Amino acid sequence: MQFMLLIVEPVGQRQARGPDGGRAAYASMLDYTAVLQQRGVLLASNSLAGTESASRLQLREGRVSVVDGPFAETKEMVGGFFLVDVPGRAEALALAAECPAAAFATVEVRALAPCFA
Repeated sequence: MQFMLLIVEPVGQRQARGPDGGRAAYASMLDYTAVLQQRGVLLASNSLAGTESASRLQLREGRVSVVDGPFAETKEMVGGFFLVDVPGRAEALALAAECPAAAFATVEVRALAPCFA
């Protein structure tokens, strides 16, 4: 069963920890990625740029609306993800508990499913 582990972090956290803290956090996430690869459960992973380079797009009544970041009303942002394939939710939650980001962010565990499910 496939699960997405979304790293949901407070906006501004990256700037607050500074370059050295950011490199250390990133290194711990790369180590975690290697562990998931060794276990054979990792399908994909990546870090996402901050909201300052993001855009939001909507199509309503034939009109496209694009809003560029940053988004002042946002208190959290998705900072990265791990896509894993494990037997079930319990295993996905166990992997999320091992994720270094759980110490400084929230790891949201979501099963992959069609939008009509």
